[in-house]
Amino acid sequence: MLFRPKLLASAALFSFSASFAHANAHANMTAETIVASVDGSNITLGQIIMLRSQLPEQYQQLPDDVIFSGLIEQLVNQQLLGNSLDVEPKRIGIAISNEVRSMRAGEVVNTFTSASVSDIDLQTAYDARFTDTVATTEYNASHILVETEEEAFEIRAMIDEGANFAETAVEKSTGPSGPAGGDLGWFGPGMMVPAFEAAVLMLEPDAVSTPVQTQFGWHVVKLNEVRVTPLPTLDDLRGELTTSIQQQKLDAHIITLTESANITLPEEGQFDFALIQNLQLLED
Repeated sequence: MLFRPKLLASAALFSFSASFAHANAHANMTAETIVASVDGSNITLGQIIMLRSQLPEQYQQLPDDVIFSGLIEQLVNQQLLGNSLDVEPKRIGIAISNEVRSMRAGEVVNTFTSASVSDIDLQTAYDARFTDTVATTEYNASHILVETEEEAFEIRAMIDEGANFAETAVEKSTGPSGPAGGDLGWFGPGMMVPAFEAAVLMLEPDAVSTPVQTQFGWHVVKLNEVRVTPLPTLDDLRGELTTSIQQQKLDAHIITLTESANITLPEEGQFDFALIQNLQLLED
C-alpha cells in the first residue's frame, strides 16, 4: 500500500489547492467534486471517501486531515505512474472486468444480507428446526472398572459399607478415569455403550449400580447428577436464523435468475483445464 500520512511536494497538487479550497467553502459538495488534478486527470471527493472506507484499522484511527493528505499523495502518485505507462497490458482490462462483475454482484448480495427479516419468518424457521426436537437430558457419572465380576461385587460391597467411591476408584479402577476418581464428566444419550447407559438410566442421583458388564470389563457406576439442557430460545438464535433466511432468499434469487438466463458452458471434454494456469495468455 502506498499510503503515507504526509503532504506530497508536487506542483500538480499545489497548483490545484486554491481551487479546492474555494470548492471546500461550499456546503453542497458531492462525490463528483474535484479535489486534485494531475495533467488533466481529476481526483474526486468520492474517490477519497471510497479509499478512506477501505483503509486498515490502524489507519482509520488517524486524524482526517492526516488521512486526507496521505490519500491525496497515494492517488497523485498512482496517477503519475499510470500516466507514464505507454502500453496497457491486456490483464488490466481483464482484472477490471472481473472487479466490476464482482462489485455489481456484491451490491445485489448486500441487498439480501442487509434486508430485515420479519418475526413471522423467524418464528417459522425456529419452529421448523425444533418441531421434533426435545430438550436433552445429560448425566454426570463416575465408575470403577475391573476385569472380573467377582472384583466388581467386592467393590460394590465396599461402597455399601461406606467406602468413598472416588478414593476406591483411584485405588481399584483399571480404566483411564481411575486417577480422576472414576469421573466420566457429562454425557448424553447414545454417548456410552448400551449396557452402561442402561445402568445409568436406572439410577437416582448419588445411587450406585450393581455391577454391569460391557466389552471393556465390569463396571460399578455412580450417578452424580442429572441435568436437562433446554432448547435455545428464538432470541438465542435470532442472528443465526436471520442469516440463514437471508441466504435462502439469496439462493432462491440465484435459482430464479439461472432459470431465466441463457447460459452456455463448455461441454465435457471440450476444455483443457490446464489453461487456467497459463499466465502468458494475459500478455498476448
